Amino acid sequence: MQTLVPRLTDWLKDKVADAGAQGLVFGLSGGVDSAVVAALAKRAFPDSSLGVIMPCFSRPQDAEDARLIAEHLNLPTKTVVLDRVFADLLTELCGENYSPSNERDLTVANIKPRLRMTTLYFYAARNRYLVAGTGNRSEIMIGFFTKYGDGGADLLPLANLLKVEVWEMARYLNLPERIITRAPSAGLWHDHVDEDEFGFSYKELDEYLASGKSSAEVKAAVNGWIRRNRHKREMPAVPPF
Repeated sequence: MQTLVPRLTDWLKDKVADAGAQGLVFGLSGGVDSAVVAALAKRAFPDSSLGVIMPCFSRPQDAEDARLIAEHLNLPTKTVVLDRVFADLLTELCGENYSPSNERDLTVANIKPRLRMTTLYFYAARNRYLVAGTGNRSEIMIGFFTKYGDGGADLLPLANLLKVEVWEMARYLNLPERIITRAPSAGLWHDHVDEDEFGFSYKELDEYLASGKSSAEVKAAVNGWIRRNRHKREMPAVPPF
């Protein structure tokens, strides 16, 4: 981490300069991935990094943890509450008043990260910033992200890091222990936990991705995720003629 953190910091500077941009904007969810991206961005652009807190029928703890990260890093933030626009859109789409009890429907839940992506690109355009995504290698490999949602970004600084390496970097960067040890969650619904949705742990996933070694059950489950979500890692299909 002693050499990787400066290399990633320089990479962010180079990419922003190449784009003729002036800084970075990113979602601040309270999770460890967004915290590490925030810390790297702050190192690269001390005066032009912006974290955006975007609650959308979210747990209050998420916004509290996001503010903890911002205070720890002395990071400027904007808070955009997306509850009303989300509920209004769902009412238009479904023809009935939205109720948070419906959140486990992925056709509904995936609208949240897409609204957050739209919000981030608003601030990016206003400030001539690039959007830094928070996806790591573990999640990208199995397609654990929303297409054109949290998968929509200009830069993915953690894309080569397994989840275990993100945790290691978070400790190296001296981020709050509460952030490092909280259960990873995409925040799609109130009690959402990543590993519950996977059917395997990050430890099992990372071991398989790093070495190819795992139980037959975990291999089958991970390969199923990879196969089903391959389209997320590819550009839209075009005719071959």
